[in-house]
Amino acid sequence: MSYHIIAMTDAAEPEPVLLSKHAKNLLRFLHLLPGRMSSHDSTRSTIVFFAICGLDVLNSLNLVSPQLREDIINWTYGGLVVPRETEKRCGGFMGCRAMLPQTEDAQVLECMRKYQWGHVAMTYTSIAVLVTLGDDLSRLDRKSIVDGVAEVQRPDGSFSACIDGSEDDMRFVYCAATICHMLDYWGDVNKETMFQFIMRSLRYDYGFSQELENESHGGTTFCALAALELSGQLDRLDATTVERIKRWLVFRQMDGFQGRPNKPVDTCYSFWIGAALRMLKCFELTDYAQNREYILSTQDKMIGGFAKWPQSTPDPFHTYLGLCGLAFTGEPGLSAVMPSLNISMAAYAHLNQLHQRWRSNKGLTNDLAQLKLNVGGSGDANGTAKTTSSSPLLSAQ
Repeated sequence: MSYHIIAMTDAAEPEPVLLSKHAKNLLRFLHLLPGRMSSHDSTRSTIVFFAICGLDVLNSLNLVSPQLREDIINWTYGGLVVPRETEKRCGGFMGCRAMLPQTEDAQVLECMRKYQWGHVAMTYTSIAVLVTLGDDLSRLDRKSIVDGVAEVQRPDGSFSACIDGSEDDMRFVYCAATICHMLDYWGDVNKETMFQFIMRSLRYDYGFSQELENESHGGTTFCALAALELSGQLDRLDATTVERIKRWLVFRQMDGFQGRPNKPVDTCYSFWIGAALRMLKCFELTDYAQNREYILSTQDKMIGGFAKWPQSTPDPFHTYLGLCGLAFTGEPGLSAVMPSLNISMAAYAHLNQLHQRWRSNKGLTNDLAQLKLNVGGSGDANGTAKTTSSSPLLSAQ
């Protein structure tokens, strides 16, 4: 049976979602990271993504002051890699500033440049942050970024995270699709081989695996379906396949949702499974009340935030995805979420306005001309935009 949270008939008063505490929790992560998160230093962009997009879903972006908003935008652009004409196609965003040493030594800077590559997951989250903060993306060279995405596509249709030293699997297929969709440009990305890779990853039980011949997984099933939707290929699935995927997804609900059969439930799958069901237009088949009850069992009533499991430490990842899972059930006080891009519908509306503007400007030609005007004299001798930021926000040094 399925319930909407406002229609629950339980005599007991439902536990409230501590919206203001969650907002303060996420805001803190924009100023200070606890020592336990030092291992995430190279993926700071994702932490900013969870915090900013979480505040957006909480309708609390007003807590981000105009100065902090500007600092975050500048810090994000500080990780942008724009390759020179003689370099590999490695455009995109880095996850931190470790490859941007604070030195005037030209030899050191030139040496470090060889290791400045875009990373598709960091590029996705960085663009999403900029869109959520209302930026017009005028400092982006869309072609350069999508060229970088095409460069990491493998012959089997999958994608790596960056041009060297990375796995290639469904996670990065999803990130590639989000980047191309958000930038409204697919360039040399081969959508057909991407589709074939996704379909070869469909397992016997009708979930999708991370890599070929692996087991079905809730997170990668979301990634597969979202990549298909964002590339305009979801309708290529036949009706029988769609119904069997729905069955696999619905069976992942215990009280909350699990990522795989015979595994414990976890807050984040309220988003991964919930968003997949939303894309297939069958989220109403789930039990809203039990889903909500599990998510709230992981809520930290002292400092805010949601954790993976009850009595565990909250973190930005599970806090944001827990909020999104609640938003799917219509939780009061939360903004609607666009399932496949994992941003608020308000941010998605802003993105669509940018798409309309780009299309009215006749594509990339005017886009590149405007980029040169925006960069102006801030580039280096080779005409490449600088990738450093003077913002003190989340300093990597």
